[in-house]
Amino acid sequence: MRRDDRDEPFDDLFREIERMMNEMMNGADANVDFSSSSDVGNGFGMDTHVDIHETDDEIRVVADLPGVEKDNIELECDGKTLTISAESEHRQYDERVSLPTRVNEHTASATYNNGVLEVVFDPAEQSSGISLE
Repeated sequence: MRRDDRDEPFDDLFREIERMMNEMMNGADANVDFSSSSDVGNGFGMDTHVDIHETDDEIRVVADLPGVEKDNIELECDGKTLTISAESEHRQYDERVSLPTRVNEHTASATYNNGVLEVVFDPAEQSSGISLE
């Protein structure tokens, strides 16, 4: 009797380990597969994990950039899109993050600690009315 793969309590853990191993080995001809019957879509080619948190006072973008040195990160923002460019020994990141609302890019502050980039923006001021004379 064959056991159903969904009954395996450590299946998620093995998939995560598999993803991290593939990422560490650059994913090139070195894919680790803990279960030959599973087709896991995770691997080195996955996009960077990015979270966006929006409040009335700020827009906060948090991105995972494991293995990247602070000096190898470049950030650009046009008020609507944040571009994150970074490079590590094994990977090059080039992410364009669409922001939920327009931001004042001149108020941006960024921190990078233990592989986690955090960028904080103030929301852009509302458009002001134009008086017609």
